[in-house]
Amino acid sequence: MRSKKPSLKVKIGWIGLGQIGSIMAVNLLRAGYTMIVHDLRPESGEKLVAAGAQWAKNPYELAEVADIVITSLPGPPQVKKVMESRRGVFSGLRSGCTWIDMSTTDAQELKRLAKIAASKGVAVLEAPVTGGLVLAKKGGITILVGGEKEIFEAHLPMLQVIGGKILLMGPLGSASVVKVISNLLALGHMVLAGEAFMLGKRAGIDLAALFEGIMASSGRSRVIRNEMPLVYNGTYDVGFSLALACKDLGLVLEMARTNGVPLELGGLIEQIFIRAKTRYGDDANSTQVVKLIEDTLGDYLRGEVVEYTPRDKNDF
Repeated sequence: MRSKKPSLKVKIGWIGLGQIGSIMAVNLLRAGYTMIVHDLRPESGEKLVAAGAQWAKNPYELAEVADIVITSLPGPPQVKKVMESRRGVFSGLRSGCTWIDMSTTDAQELKRLAKIAASKGVAVLEAPVTGGLVLAKKGGITILVGGEKEIFEAHLPMLQVIGGKILLMGPLGSASVVKVISNLLALGHMVLAGEAFMLGKRAGIDLAALFEGIMASSGRSRVIRNEMPLVYNGTYDVGFSLALACKDLGLVLEMARTNGVPLELGGLIEQIFIRAKTRYGDDANSTQVVKLIEDTLGDYLRGEVVEYTPRDKNDF
């Protein structure tokens, strides 16, 4: 399906103003795009409206006037409701428009919704993001895109406003697969990092020295670089909840079952996160999975918040 390259004159409708979604919407507004926004919580759009965005009462009202509709929602049930309800996006979106789903969702459900969009003459891209709140604030978040190359290239300038690396993974569904696999690796690393850093502390290593040593070694990662300082300062404020972590782990494990791949460690990681969610609540930050070992031992990973300086642009 052909899709025109968006200019600053197009109207972008944004649905879903969570911590990362609202940051990306603000970046588009600052770049000069006309923005119409909606969220179940009207208060989440107050700053955007004050900065010049328009508020839509529901997804239908937004889709009626938008040229591009972007959804950034918690998961498949929320996307389905926003798109297919009586006052949903599909009821208002016109032929020739584009729907971009930036949610972390199920690849098969996305393909089902894309067929409905195609029947209405609507182009579709999936564009889940990865990198977390820290990179989103810097405009450096990675966007994984799935869809037709022509549609991708037409919308690339707009995506570059809100992301750093913009990568085309393949046809629709590809980006959703890569995203949940990435989250499996990141969430598993967070569990392991908590255990490893606690071991270092109990063995008498200064936490600042431990961080510096790991970040100079083969064990370093973006998870340690960006998230362990949030454990060190006791905020755990990564902007990603335990409920969302458990949802994503559920998606990747279901995908593994469908494809006949045993994820032994993946299943254990999911159970650890479910335990953390049960103990600390749905809205607790995903980094609070580290609190499980901290609370078990009555010992906490508190220390100097270390700023890591990359050696070059390719270093993490």
